[in-house]
Amino acid sequence: MNSVVYFEIQANDPQKSIEFYTNVFRWNFIKQDGLPIEYYRIETSGIEGGMFKRPADTPSLNCGTNAFTCTMEVENFDAIAEKIIQNGGQIAMPKFAIPGRCWQGYFLDSDHNVFGIFQIDHSAK
Repeated sequence: MNSVVYFEIQANDPQKSIEFYTNVFRWNFIKQDGLPIEYYRIETSGIEGGMFKRPADTPSLNCGTNAFTCTMEVENFDAIAEKIIQNGGQIAMPKFAIPGRCWQGYFLDSDHNVFGIFQIDHSAK
């Protein structure tokens, strides 16, 4: 538990990025309906991931890292979210359900790096 189990890619043009990753790595993309954002699950031969439309401007090339987001699986989303806030973290995107799969949310660490946490819950709606 508390290991990196999921990655995410933000994309200005998800269809173009899907084509890129499909052609280069042969990843499979599945559109996930019922979410507050345009989202695609990514199936690889290893760790699973996701892709979504970038919610903000892309950082310019000389302004630091523009990277994948890693997500940690946790036993209790709300308890870990509280610990994140108590230790100087911030909510980047509030908790939401991925229907039939899990609870997901995004946070900023004390240095404003984005990361996600999720709790498996097949009854999430």
